[in-house]
Amino acid sequence: MDTLAFDTLAYAKKLKKVGFTEDQADVQVETLAQIINERLASKKDILSLKRDMKEMENSLKRDMKEMEIHLKHDLTLRLGTIMAAGVAILAAIMKLL
Repeated sequence: MDTLAFDTLAYAKKLKKVGFTEDQADVQVETLAQIINERLASKKDILSLKRDMKEMENSLKRDMKEMEIHLKHDLTLRLGTIMAAGVAILAAIMKLL
């Protein structure tokens, strides 16, 4: 993960200015820097996530297109079967008359 620009020295100075001891300020600075570096998403992380989401979107679109083609084919076969059965039934009725 890319590191976020965080001025630890300036932060430590501010803490000391309001009454923190040097040890307390150091612990605060180290802890906050660690949290920022470990848990905050960087621009690189976000761009990577966007790329992954775009790939997933493209994959879903491709899968949906394949499903649409399969469904059209299946429905065409079913309609053809129904029409053939209808013609056969109509021919049988006409023979009986």
